[in-house]
Amino acid sequence: MSAADLLKKLPAAFNADAASGTTATIQFNCSTPMYTTIKDGACTVTDGQSDSADVTITMEDDDLVALMKGELNGMTAFMTGKLQIDGDLMLAQRMASFFDASKL
Repeated sequence: MSAADLLKKLPAAFNADAASGTTATIQFNCSTPMYTTIKDGACTVTDGQSDSADVTITMEDDDLVALMKGELNGMTAFMTGKLQIDGDLMLAQRMASFFDASKL
């Protein structure tokens, strides 16, 4: 599965309860840059670059897919250089709880 295919599944895997009260834009920089917007209990995914991302996640496609499916530990990925984060680190840490990995 490509990172773009996985990111397009995020709205269907979105857990509105876990993201309650969250308004954020998360930029994913992989082979196909995309960003997700979380607002009012909903999640949308858009191709391209956001002008106002709260956090930017930069990873290789395979690593991003493994991270989002729960097969790669985020802290390990960060410490080994597989994951670069720019912006709100707390949001990046909470991001995994916003999505049901079994639906990705």
